[in-house]
Amino acid sequence: MAPKAKARAKSKPVGRKTAHKTARKTAHKSAAAKHSHMHAGAKEQFLSAFGREHKTTVRVLKAYPNEKHELRPHGKSKSAAELAWIFPMESMLAQKALTEGLDWSKPMASSPPPPKSLDAIIAMYETAHAKVADLVEDMSDDDLMETIQFPVAPRTIGAMPKIEFLQMLLADQIHHRGQFSVYLRMADAKVPSIYGPTADEPWM
Repeated sequence: MAPKAKARAKSKPVGRKTAHKTARKTAHKSAAAKHSHMHAGAKEQFLSAFGREHKTTVRVLKAYPNEKHELRPHGKSKSAAELAWIFPMESMLAQKALTEGLDWSKPMASSPPPPKSLDAIIAMYETAHAKVADLVEDMSDDDLMETIQFPVAPRTIGAMPKIEFLQMLLADQIHHRGQFSVYLRMADAKVPSIYGPTADEPWM
């Protein structure tokens, strides 16, 4: 083939059949990936959400000005540091539940006071989160269906599957993260994107 002919062959536009075939392959791969995620085991689904929400929570905590750690919007409200302290404390509770279990025959020890540095709280939270993720990674779906003892109603201790306990703690942390985003606004800090755009972090 002459050089000019070769050049024309290389620059020949992709035919409709080829384009449609490529589009179908791409759509099939996307659907297969989505289908695989939908049918992932309980452990994989939890770890995916656990990691994703953790990253968002850390962004929210890091957006808060450390010098305003004592901000308290109401007399009955926690200070910003006390609210942030919930995140590492709940992660440590999860560690204990997954390893030695929770003994409700003894009074629960009160939580230690939070460090005054939000950076220290965030560092402890990241360490505790990683330990929980490692523990869950080493468990099977059957392991996660084993039960622990935990309050299931006022003054009522009942059996709760470990996976439900972990999901409950994650939902509680998401709830407290929402609270903390209000503290950000009160502290004149910028509220980062959580599940969508904010006034400080628009998407468009």
